[in-house]
Amino acid sequence: MADNKEMIMATGRRKCAIAVVKLVKGKGRIFVNGKTLQAYIGNMPAVEMMVYRPLVLTENQEKYDVRVKAVGGGIVAQAAAIRHGISRALVKANEEYKNVLKSEGLLTRDARVKERKKYGRKKARKRFQFSKR
Repeated sequence: MADNKEMIMATGRRKCAIAVVKLVKGKGRIFVNGKTLQAYIGNMPAVEMMVYRPLVLTENQEKYDVRVKAVGGGIVAQAAAIRHGISRALVKANEEYKNVLKSEGLLTRDARVKERKKYGRKKARKRFQFSKR
């Protein structure tokens, strides 16, 4: 469907992290904020595999280069946002990938965020130590 376009853009989100993903025809390299994925994430192979998951499922590891601008959150939240963005971009590229990615839950925005701290408490739910005497 979008084969005539040079670049496909999509946005992925997770917690406070936002990733703007650009899919370009290429050799399967992923760049995050100007660095390679391995250099950006560091020594976390599980997180790296999480990012590659949508490309592996749709068999596009060697077909697209991915350029990402990620902001906010931590490394793992950014990786999940990148995964979400890549999934959405792949669906834009080819509508047939939608069923595969949806069944794996990669198109769903994970809405879980940190609960706010309440007054009179140590954290959101944790209380101060109770003393009877």
